[in-house]
Amino acid sequence: MDRQIPSTTSDEIDLYIRTYYSLLRSSGDVLVRSFEEAHIHSKSSLHSGAMDAAPDVAAFAYSAGRLPACMYRVQRVILGQSHEHFESAGYPIFEWKSVRTRGRRRPLRFDGEGVLAAFISSTSDIDDLVPILTAYQLVWNKLHSALVGTAIGDRLRDGVEDPAEIDDGELAQVLGVDVGKVATLRGALDQCWREALREIARRPIDIRLRLLNGSYSQYQRTAQRWWSGIEPRYLRTTRPKRPAVYFVSSNTHSLVNLLGGYARAHQPAIFDFVRRTNRENLTPVLDKAIADGDEALIHNLSYYLLRAFLHETSDESDPRRLEDVQRFESEGGIRTIDNPGRVDVNAQIIDLGQLVPERLDPRVRLPGIEALRGSDAVIINIDYPLGMAAYHHLSRLGQGVGEIRGIYIMGKAATLNGRIGDVMVPTVVHDEHSANTYLFRNAFVAADVQPFLDYATVLDQQKALTVRGAFLQNRDYMSVFYQEGYTILEMEAGPYLSAIYELCDPRRHPNDELCHLTTMTPFDVGILHYASDTPYSRRQSLLSKSMSYFGVESTYACAIAICRKIFAHELARLQQG
Repeated sequence: MDRQIPSTTSDEIDLYIRTYYSLLRSSGDVLVRSFEEAHIHSKSSLHSGAMDAAPDVAAFAYSAGRLPACMYRVQRVILGQSHEHFESAGYPIFEWKSVRTRGRRRPLRFDGEGVLAAFISSTSDIDDLVPILTAYQLVWNKLHSALVGTAIGDRLRDGVEDPAEIDDGELAQVLGVDVGKVATLRGALDQCWREALREIARRPIDIRLRLLNGSYSQYQRTAQRWWSGIEPRYLRTTRPKRPAVYFVSSNTHSLVNLLGGYARAHQPAIFDFVRRTNRENLTPVLDKAIADGDEALIHNLSYYLLRAFLHETSDESDPRRLEDVQRFESEGGIRTIDNPGRVDVNAQIIDLGQLVPERLDPRVRLPGIEALRGSDAVIINIDYPLGMAAYHHLSRLGQGVGEIRGIYIMGKAATLNGRIGDVMVPTVVHDEHSANTYLFRNAFVAADVQPFLDYATVLDQQKALTVRGAFLQNRDYMSVFYQEGYTILEMEAGPYLSAIYELCDPRRHPNDELCHLTTMTPFDVGILHYASDTPYSRRQSLLSKSMSYFGVESTYACAIAICRKIFAHELARLQQG
């Protein structure tokens, strides 16, 4: 049988994965340098300079952005599945400081003395963290070696000069990189870059890693704890039964902004804030949008700037602004649940029957939208989990809700044939976790998204590859898949489709098979990816910078398409009686 998947895989990547899983079985610490050889020879596309003498600053920036700013002080990293695991192993993490990263939503605790605790909710967290730590250490030590014995290195080591006063060109020459990479390095080290740069000059690092005893069942328990934090808000005493659900995996801002209306109701204040601060130099963009009457751009700008507006204008005279936002949204049937069950996958429950039509973004107001007042359904929107955690969360949610009427997934991906910001609509997904190839009827086509984009293209009828980790791919491996027509690289679609398979079939999902979901699913299945990276062309990546308006346009175009699909489906159902 033609399984429609490439006949070769990457032996180097497979060796790398086997290496760190076998070593992490140890009951004690494992040195990260034990992974370095396998990491280097994996020829990862994200660490293309691993074999070079010069430091790969881009790989360091990617890694540092997914580690906390205190990482320059860390000597040990402990991975565990629950608070109980950490406590029983002698790590009183309740007493430790919570720290965060810019590029990953992963609960972290730092003891202030060199030990970092990281919670893992699936094997994908291991596949993500090990290469990140290894790349971080490899590049750190190359930066240290370049500084040793130099005048700049001595001044940094001895703390006799403010790193901000060091000439970029001089530092770039010492490090063996171009001047632009110096700014990238500072940005990678975040607000602690002065202290971190001094530490790089002072010493090499030799991080130790320990994986506490865990199990597959513990991942399921984590998902159960997550659902237990959502279920009481999902069930309401006024309902005779568990309400029907439209499940959405996206983020915590797009659907709420489109359906809640807070940002549009407060546009004058938000735009006054922009003009006062000229945040990200967006004042000219805003003024032009207003002059042109570009309502879509005006709304998207207000959504994009809302978070900064809320955080930077809240002060002692207005301490309850965030509470006001949640109260405003709750009046329109939107309830947010932060860290349900102490799991960092936030959720929102949106009651379709309580939405206020006048507050909806004009782009999602379908004719007859007022009829939603008669709906008994809710949208459960979750902040998309990483990799295999998607499988565990959707599987558990599927056990706890009433009828599922649609499953819609939106997230970032790398594209092999498009540009940054393009939207890709797959109908085939090959999943590295299960080795299955899933064929399904995507609820979306290009025409559902393209009307809401000015600068990007929608590519439908695509094929996606769900990879185990961002570092766990290389150019040769991608080339094989590209030759077979795979153009999307991402991390969640395969696990979600494995969970969907089990929602529609009495058996557990198979492995290494061609799975036809086209006629299996009694509900909509829609998957949209927007391109954040172009690994073939090496053009600028949204992964290496903060999200720009260009990225926001793609995000909201996808979110609008999802809202319209849900509304159309529910309105048709209500009309049929």
